[in-house]
Amino acid sequence: MKIKRLNTKNKLKIFNDPIYGFITIPNSQVFDLIEHKYFQRLRRISQMGMSYLVYPGAHHTRFHHALGSMHLMQRAVQVLRFKGIAISNEEENALYIGILLHDIGHGPFSHAMEHSIVEDVNHEQISLLFMESLNKNFNGSLTLAMNIFRGKYSRKFMCQLISSQLDMDRADYLKRDSFYTGVAEGNINSERLISMLNVVDDELVVEEKGIYSVEKFLLARRMMYWQVYLHKTGLVAEQLLIRVLKRAKDLTQKGIVLNASEALTFFLNNRITIDEFNENTLELFSKLDDYDIISAMKEWQYHDDFVLSNLCDMIINRDLLKIRIKNKKIKPETLNKHISKLTDKYSISVDEASYFVFTGEISNQVYQEKGSNINILTREGKVKDVTTVSDQLNLKALSKPVVKYFMCYPKDKL
Repeated sequence: MKIKRLNTKNKLKIFNDPIYGFITIPNSQVFDLIEHKYFQRLRRISQMGMSYLVYPGAHHTRFHHALGSMHLMQRAVQVLRFKGIAISNEEENALYIGILLHDIGHGPFSHAMEHSIVEDVNHEQISLLFMESLNKNFNGSLTLAMNIFRGKYSRKFMCQLISSQLDMDRADYLKRDSFYTGVAEGNINSERLISMLNVVDDELVVEEKGIYSVEKFLLARRMMYWQVYLHKTGLVAEQLLIRVLKRAKDLTQKGIVLNASEALTFFLNNRITIDEFNENTLELFSKLDDYDIISAMKEWQYHDDFVLSNLCDMIINRDLLKIRIKNKKIKPETLNKHISKLTDKYSISVDEASYFVFTGEISNQVYQEKGSNINILTREGKVKDVTTVSDQLNLKALSKPVVKYFMCYPKDKL
């Protein structure tokens, strides 16, 4: 039986954030959403997945990031109102709620779950399911926030503040991830960027005097992707985690019992697509976090299964596979050579060896010219794409995707 708490809390709390200083909670509804167990779960979801194996300081969470994004949204609303853009109190609150809950659907270690435990269900879809559930508890007061989050609200600039190539999400995570990893190249001036925002024809623009801040933002994004988000060690660790969960699911569905939490056991036993995400599934998903996965791997590293135990041991003790990144596709014969070596040495099947020897590709496209462009408001009052206004010669090049190919394989022995 749970103890019922009297709702007598002071809801005008402040958070002391290492990036921005004090973050204020704008109203009691936002406070109640932050207090909800669905949101508190984000304290147990790492913002950068397995990147802490490369950057030891990268232990910040989705909870940190959500609050930081809301803080920047408060600043954006303040700036736009000062410049004469009409934003009602209802719209203001919806913007705060939309950005606060934009990542609530992330699973353990952020992105790994999307490729292993659930079947092609991304975190945005799960975020919407959480919002729909919360909307029932909050008497339909989240409806406008959900419409803005979906990009279906009539005032386009509000949708762009939550999801675009220059939104409050990116403005926070680049600065925050740079701080916690210690990679100075990603440290953008988000305050300066926001102070240069404006609205023309219902679309978000940046005033021309902020052009250098936009250039720095795009270059910082490029640096952070190659240096941090796509770092080869973090990449191989995430690939191993995906394969741990895939192997655990395969074994469970063959009738082999693995020690795991109730929530994790459910997802190992069932094939979950977006159609299966009912209220019961969502409730179980809300109980999943990084600790479930770490606890399971600590147990599974001693399991009889050769594949599962070795994969878990590699992550727990940071003794990872080797990884090579190339500009050209890996030749099949190179892959097969490593697979044959492994099958001969350990008397395992080709399927089992493929958990340890595999290829893939990574891509980095800093800016997309087609879609939700970053538009600059020139001094003459014209609106132009940032690539046509900037005198930064390589900004145009940043709009082309760069694709690289990787191969992972064991060191001398498992």
